[in-house]
Amino acid sequence: MDVTLGKAEGIDIRVSAPASKSYTHRALITAALADGRSVIEQPLDAADTAITVNGLTRLGIRIDGNRERLVVHGCGGALGCRENTELWMGDSGTSCRLLTSVALLCGNPVIISGSPRLHERPIGGLVEPLNSMGGRIRYLGSPGFPPLLIEGELAGGVVSVENSVSSQYASSLLLAAPCARSPVELKLPPGGVSLAYLDVTVDVMASFGVHVQRRGYERFKVVPAPYRARKYRVEGDYSSASYFFAIAAACGGRVRVDNLIPESVQGDRGLLEALIEMGCTVSSRGSTITLESGGRLQGIERDMSASPDIVQTLCMVAATAESPSRFTGISHLEFKESDRIRAILHVIKTLGGEAYCEQGAITIRPVPLHGGVIAAGNDHRTAMSAAVLGLAVGGVTITGAECVSKSFPDFWKILHEVRLA
Repeated sequence: MDVTLGKAEGIDIRVSAPASKSYTHRALITAALADGRSVIEQPLDAADTAITVNGLTRLGIRIDGNRERLVVHGCGGALGCRENTELWMGDSGTSCRLLTSVALLCGNPVIISGSPRLHERPIGGLVEPLNSMGGRIRYLGSPGFPPLLIEGELAGGVVSVENSVSSQYASSLLLAAPCARSPVELKLPPGGVSLAYLDVTVDVMASFGVHVQRRGYERFKVVPAPYRARKYRVEGDYSSASYFFAIAAACGGRVRVDNLIPESVQGDRGLLEALIEMGCTVSSRGSTITLESGGRLQGIERDMSASPDIVQTLCMVAATAESPSRFTGISHLEFKESDRIRAILHVIKTLGGEAYCEQGAITIRPVPLHGGVIAAGNDHRTAMSAAVLGLAVGGVTITGAECVSKSFPDFWKILHEVRLA
């Protein structure tokens, strides 16, 4: 599917943020491991979360319902996996990593595999600590990468967890830890990335009755205890809302986004701070956040290591500013659904902009831009962030735009309803 965008100016729109992808994944897993029946209200209905639902079903969990409400029949930490269970994770790195630890609770071998791109995304930083705690996980292809054959058990213990590529290794261990045979303690070295997602993990675990002892982002300890089944409503997603905030910032005008918790622990809430620094104003009332922009923005410098999913979005806004911007802490973007560093440079340069990456930082120098054709490269965030710059410039066509189904299936529909596409 191709989408062509005209130039938008002085916008005034109101939208509702879809449910959080990160919270949905984690709520599904904790509910699956809980003892009893949980109801997940307003889960994200997208390709990625469907992969987690299907994976849990293959592991013996019964999940009923629809896009508004899922009923998860928990196993109390004792998965009823069949022999020769295989989990197909597609392009979902989140599903693959989070379910790898859960698969150790099966008692039978489990094979995890996915798309060719998934098999290029590193997972050794998770497999090594799991194997030190009783796992017997083997690589079925290249060492350090999926596909995996998972056998053994989750015995517990004290382990160091590498976190320079992804915080999902630690999140995976934490989510399964309440079902281990003995306490699990994680030690994380300094300099980790995407650390705010650990706050999301701990928040969901607490909601299902498991307390995580922690010292900042350095140490986490979980004593085995059953998750408690409950009714749980998934909060709105700042990652998805970021595109609408960015559109208003880059095009000038106002956007009001409903279904957001202003005090959420989601790291992508940091986009609002960055846009304020660039010259926008932000206010909140209840669950609605309003951003206004006069369309004249200043460049900024910012460390993005904690918020990888908004780097592309912020770079698109920076390309419309009046002075250069520089973003550090972005090296791990190479290992996402695509090489997102290369994707940022592709989008900006295709539209006549100036951007380059060196020493783990992206620098963007604003110049007059023009229309063009952007290849999304099967990456949902590339497609949606390109829409930001496309609306600011006009005459931009995004090819392969259907890939937004991974996290935000209604994205183009919403843009059409508010008459931006």
